[in-house]
Amino acid sequence: MESTTLWGYELPFPRQDLYVALIAVASFIPAVVLVNALVHGVLNIGGLILFVLSPRGDTIIFKDFRGNVPKTSTEVFFRKAKFWDGQDGKDAPPAFHVDGVQYLHVKVGGLYWVATSRENVSPSLALELLMRVHSICRDYFGYVSEEVIRRNFLLVYELLDEIIDYGFPQNSSTERLKQFVLMEPMIVKPRLPGGAKLPGGATGPTEVIKSVLDTDRTGAKEEIFVDIVEKLTAIFDAQGHQKSSSIVGAIQIKSYLSGNPPIRLGLSENLILGRRDARALSSYGSDSDAVMLDTYSIYEGVSAERFDAERVLELVPPDGQFALMNYRSSRSFRPPFRVYPLVEDDMYTGDKLTLYLRLLAEYPATKTATGVEVTVPLPRSVVRVHCETDAPNESKLLALPGKGAFEQAADWRERDRKLVWSLKNLRGGREHTLRCRLTVEPGTVESTKRDYGPIMVQFVLPGKPSASGLDVRYMKILKEEKNYAPSRWFRVVAMANSYQIRPH
Repeated sequence: MESTTLWGYELPFPRQDLYVALIAVASFIPAVVLVNALVHGVLNIGGLILFVLSPRGDTIIFKDFRGNVPKTSTEVFFRKAKFWDGQDGKDAPPAFHVDGVQYLHVKVGGLYWVATSRENVSPSLALELLMRVHSICRDYFGYVSEEVIRRNFLLVYELLDEIIDYGFPQNSSTERLKQFVLMEPMIVKPRLPGGAKLPGGATGPTEVIKSVLDTDRTGAKEEIFVDIVEKLTAIFDAQGHQKSSSIVGAIQIKSYLSGNPPIRLGLSENLILGRRDARALSSYGSDSDAVMLDTYSIYEGVSAERFDAERVLELVPPDGQFALMNYRSSRSFRPPFRVYPLVEDDMYTGDKLTLYLRLLAEYPATKTATGVEVTVPLPRSVVRVHCETDAPNESKLLALPGKGAFEQAADWRERDRKLVWSLKNLRGGREHTLRCRLTVEPGTVESTKRDYGPIMVQFVLPGKPSASGLDVRYMKILKEEKNYAPSRWFRVVAMANSYQIRPH
């Protein structure tokens, strides 16, 4: 075999093999550079600063990962977010740009969670990262507020070091973070007045004030919380007729089971998934009690084939809170509230009107709604408003604290041009009326009648059955251990998403 030489050196292999190797190396280096650039652009939030601000603009947490964003970014953000377009109280968009710096934020639990960057990062990535940071803090501390973050700021910084590495998100799983972050959280019990809600209007499992570390590290009581939370959308006319409706719901779970044993949940047997299943729908009949979901998504660890066949969800639940199933239904439901508005002329003066709001709670008397608010936007022609409710507060009559007692109040917020009627602890089957005297500018009576509204209703209504009819028939914890009996908690909560009455 004839030897091969290159520049006077003898090669132990054919020269063609050397050329192939050189071409491969020359092709590999640009590919590595390209992939690195793509990963850097997609996953890296370059020049990242992540900070948490109080509602007053005080800096609670400040973490600078690169050092190329001005330290005054907190002041710039708060000034811009607080006075967006020069108007105090107007919400700023979740992403905006100031002097070459991107500001991306979410407001959760009454706090501003903000990420800044000089690069053109993906807003969805940054916002999802901020929500994950908030969720991890909630899992560790039980709930999130300004006091909780201040008392656990060292633990928050340690969590951020594990979640983000030099601008790269690397770990957002509570279950995995527990293996690296060993600092114990300082649990702060919420200081809430009677009937008040947690910061940020928390509902569902988030009302459970307990850290995910309690069970594994302290041997506390093992329990699991399962909530069906549904947000109702409905439009009514002035006569109370329902024009359209839809439901967006979720099965939310918060697990405090040591060892993460598998669980199995059985849903309603008459559950119909999607409108395509016409055969199943016809078998129940058009006027049946079938539960129909137009669209749905289930947790990634659940077998979709078994769920479609048996309506059973089996999985290994992760630590903390997660959504087992999200769904949407456009089937009509029985509305929990109806509002009948009426405007009458004043028989004595020509510049006054009387607005009547009649509220009917059309749910069983065994249920009690909290946080009921009826909001009526009024035009600028309204000068003064005087309101009278139909019944005094029960807490004043009984000389008892307001916890559990019915209370109502009406407030005219002139700056926002809104009339707000608030009712606490409203039991089902009751009817209440609000009478408001409106003083309007001369010659604007007819235009005021046309321009008020639409009326919005907010509420939180716990109790079965759910508006969609969906229910959890049973839940089994698949752990073969003698005398193992963790507590199981189930709850159904309905709340308003866009619940409005259009008087015109």
